Amino acid sequence: MPTEQPRNGQPRSEQPLTEQPRAEHPRTGPTRRRRRLTDAETARRTLDAALAMIERTGLTVSLDHLGFEDVIREAQVARAAVYRRWPYKGLFFSDLLKEIARNAPVAAGADGRIGEEAVRRVALERIEQFSTAEGRHELCVELLRTGALRDFEAMHASTQWRSYIALHATFLSLADEALQSEVRAALATAELELNGRIARSYERLAALLGLRLRPGLHTDFEALATHLGATMRGFVLTALARPGLGLRQPREGAFGTTSTADWSPPSLAVATTALACLEPDPAVTWDARHLAGVREALRATA
Repeated sequence: MPTEQPRNGQPRSEQPLTEQPRAEHPRTGPTRRRRRLTDAETARRTLDAALAMIERTGLTVSLDHLGFEDVIREAQVARAAVYRRWPYKGLFFSDLLKEIARNAPVAAGADGRIGEEAVRRVALERIEQFSTAEGRHELCVELLRTGALRDFEAMHASTQWRSYIALHATFLSLADEALQSEVRAALATAELELNGRIARSYERLAALLGLRLRPGLHTDFEALATHLGATMRGFVLTALARPGLGLRQPREGAFGTTSTADWSPPSLAVATTALACLEPDPAVTWDARHLAGVREALRATA
């Protein structure tokens, strides 16, 4: 993010704000005195209000479009308490950037995982397909297809996710090296947590379908999650300029299946990556006992 231009010989981020609150009409009638918020409550409400405003508008290369006084009004907190916490606008925005880095993937509700409730529902509906290798392959492809379609659409529509991507692309331009390091650390923590959730989701899917990672790749589910996350993120970012990348098109016999289904470029890319890394686990015997165990497990978690 570019450094703001100096004003009156001081960096803008170090100048006390002088914006005046908007005039309010005097209230009439009896009023109930509000409980005074603690400093921690004031900070949390103010940051939450700013995050909600960014969710509506998205993060730009700078935060000049976000008025500090507007944030305070949105949060409905005492102005004096906010300025005790953050005497300068730049101090508040430093904390806000770290908050975006920590919370955006989870808040966006688009974290790259296969929706496990949807997986269980589809698996129960097609429980008979587990009895053959061909049926399990068809089911695996279908679950990858529907999961990738849903994840792309959710991420592409989320302003919070776009803000998270924008922060990744711009945090190295922060002039304050200490703040840059703190934002980098917050992003790294969020990335590790996100990658772990994706990895565990795909590991459970593989176990359900009797699949394993191909031994010759010498990889693990964390690495697979990194590949899948980077693939999806690249499509989400590119589709901002090329919206047609998200369009679905019917394809017959994709990945050796016998059906016709709608695919988009992102869903094809995700399925290609996942299927290249997974294979049937020879240690799993699909006999009547194993099938009964899968059925009971699906019913118990549905």
